[in-house]
Parts: sequence; structure tokens; C-alpha cells
Amino acid sequence: MNLYFMRHGIAVPRDAHEIHTDRERPLSPKGLKKMRRAAEGLLTLKLSFDRILTSPLLRAQQTAQVVAEVFNTEDRIEEIPELAPESSIQKLLSSLAAYRESKRLLFVGHQPLLGEIASFLLSGEKGLEMDFKKGGICCIEVDSLPPKKALFRWLLTPKQLRLLGGQ
Repeated sequence: MNLYFMRHGIAVPRDAHEIHTDRERPLSPKGLKKMRRAAEGLLTLKLSFDRILTSPLLRAQQTAQVVAEVFNTEDRIEEIPELAPESSIQKLLSSLAAYRESKRLLFVGHQPLLGEIASFLLSGEKGLEMDFKKGGICCIEVDSLPPKKALFRWLLTPKQLRLLGGQ
């Protein structure tokens, strides 16, 4: 089973006058444009996703929506609270049991949680530093859910994804 972890795209600044809470911060116009180009780069890798699981925060939802539109899989998006920034590795791992029949899951969320879950899957602890750029993605292959073994496959920056898409 392949687990893909993607950090949300570039959002508007926290102090933008129309934003009242961090949960409602949207992607910036530049962030939307870059995210679409990155998703087009992902498409060139001939990937597919059984489910696109997203954090409940707006910027992650918008990132998941852009990817789903490019992949024509809007019906596969599902919001899960375990991907919210204040969640934990254990909560996220516990929620994965519901997806054990899936072969390819895309998680769209936030740092540091994405880096922590990737680190935990690969090393059994949070000490392995995994830094996801906004719009970046990595692939980790696991044997099952919950995972007993994991194999790091690849990590791509948003710039690399855009270059793959020819932009």
C-alpha cells in the first residue's frame, strides 16, 4: 500500500484582514496557481488515489480539491479531523484502520504533523526530520494498516512537481 503525504499549498498570511481564524485561511491566488501546476506534475507520474483524505482546514481542503480536479477524482475526497494541525500521530494511525482495503491514499495536511507521521512510519519515532515544503509530497510504502513495516519511496518539492508538469 502506498501512502502519499502532501502539505497544503501557499496560504494567505495569518494577519490578512478578512481572516478571523487560522482554520479559515485559504490558499493565496499564487498558491492556487502553483498548486494546480504541481498537481499537473503529479499527473505525469501516472499516480492514482483510492481516497484523498484532507485536514478540515480550508487551505488543505482547497489543496485536496485542486489535486482531485486535476486527477478527475472529486468524489474521492474525505475530510478527517485526525489531519488537523493539533492532532497526533496516534490519532491519525488509529483512524487508518477504516482504509485498510485501499491501495493508494493521499493525505493532505500540515507541518509538523505530516513530517512526524512520516518519521514515525519510517523509524518508529518522531526523531527523523522530514520537512515538507508547501505543496510538496512524499510516498511511503507500508505493508498494512496499521503498518508494521514501511519503505521510503520518494519525496518531491513543489518546484520539482511543477517542472514535471512542464511549467
